[in-house]
Amino acid sequence: MENFILENTWIIFLIFLWIIPWKGVALWKSARHGQKGWFIVILIINTFAILEILYIFFFSKSKKPVKKVL
Repeated sequence: MENFILENTWIIFLIFLWIIPWKGVALWKSARHGQKGWFIVILIINTFAILEILYIFFFSKSKKPVKKVL
């Protein structure tokens, strides 16, 4: 397994290209909605963007309108 990873470092690069945008959007949405628990969980737990995608599309629905900051 170690040899596979060392010989194919591009796979790790592709995984990071997949994870970073999803994590960024999920963290941004949770911060905007004031959901500190979700922010901490998304920040700490790495699920290869599965948790982030679930949060963005299912759990980030706000019950109240978000205040716009100028």
